[in-house]
Amino acid sequence: MTIELRHLRAFLVIAEEGNITRAAARLHLSQPALSRTLRQLEQYLGARLVDRSTHHLELTAEGHTFRDKAAAAVAAVETALEPGGLSRWPLRLGHPWAALGDYTIPLLRRWDEIHPGIPLELLRIDDRTAGLTQGKVDAALLRGTVPLAGLRTELLLSEERVVVMPADSPLAALPQVTLADLTAHPIALNTVSGTTTMDLWPPAARPVATIEVSNTDEWLVVIAAGRAVGISTTATPSHHTHPSLVYRRLADAPPVPVVLAWREGLGHPAIPDLVALAHQVLAAGAV
Repeated sequence: MTIELRHLRAFLVIAEEGNITRAAARLHLSQPALSRTLRQLEQYLGARLVDRSTHHLELTAEGHTFRDKAAAAVAAVETALEPGGLSRWPLRLGHPWAALGDYTIPLLRRWDEIHPGIPLELLRIDDRTAGLTQGKVDAALLRGTVPLAGLRTELLLSEERVVVMPADSPLAALPQVTLADLTAHPIALNTVSGTTTMDLWPPAARPVATIEVSNTDEWLVVIAAGRAVGISTTATPSHHTHPSLVYRRLADAPPVPVVLAWREGLGHPAIPDLVALAHQVLAAGAV
């Protein structure tokens, strides 16, 4: 049996819709035809990708793993076949929020000077790997631990944590804030790409409540509206300034590592140049 690109596309739509009927309609296929395509893919891989025991389909553990691989494969093919792609090959650099902080603009400017024939595209993608595992980008600037298999990482720097609060918060009168100061306040948590969890506090002294959001914009709105406070890093103020927000140093929390990550194996040939330039820009900024 030969597996074609259509098998991967079909599986990705099934995974996104969570329903064979809706996926078939979206792909303009009959339901039996789509089910047959899925079975062919599962037979080829020797694993069940979808749990059909419920009305709403769920991916198996193997299905979750294969979804990222299939997305990366489809994205790679689309990039290779993009019209005009033979004349230039952009290096796509993803980030979920704040990029490289104050070093972002110097990095982009230096890249344009040194590599004028290779566009460096900075893409914000609200995802735990900023689209890296899905093949949407070639490399990504990520914060916190990156335990996913198949990725290589290069530590660039560590950032101190800051508390983000409404300008009229009582905490704004403090020159710096401690974790204990925050326990009486709801905490806004970006559950998709944030680096803060309740594990930052001791189990017996955690905040009274949390408000979960799925991206940086929602996180900022919740805080600016006075519904919660948040914890981020020193890179955030330069990218997200607003009259309704105040930033204060968080005195007793560990710093957050910032890494440049990329997929193992064949990738964009300019990634080593990006790693080297990132270190150069950081070193120049520290002088």
